[in-house]
Amino acid sequence: MTSQTPVGVAFQIGELVDHSRAEAAEKFAEKQQAGLERHLARQKQAEKFGDLPGSVSRETLNAIADCESGGDPEIVSSSGLYYGKYQFSPDTWESVGGKGLPSEASESEQDYRAALLYERSGPGQWPVCGQ
Repeated sequence: MTSQTPVGVAFQIGELVDHSRAEAAEKFAEKQQAGLERHLARQKQAEKFGDLPGSVSRETLNAIADCESGGDPEIVSSSGLYYGKYQFSPDTWESVGGKGLPSEASESEQDYRAALLYERSGPGQWPVCGQ
């Protein structure tokens, strides 16, 4: 059985702390890179869906989105029936040309499709938040 000196124990603890810091820094860098990649993908989508159709303003859409989802484009309702920034049902999303689930579409595409829906049907599509 070997005994550890206080200096030896402190050295081992220091090595563990340094290793943990390095792992944390690596994970942070990976998260930053993933965030940058998401941002660049959103910018590319924004170029595709940048101009809103119709006459609805971004301010109006932002107010609806803030009320519906807190502006979170990836949110799914607790019931699992409504998706994305504007809480689209899959049928409504499809009716304005969306594919897949709204919460999986880019934020700019959700804005674009919400503007289409607003132009077609007015604020009544969001009975609480559209008023």
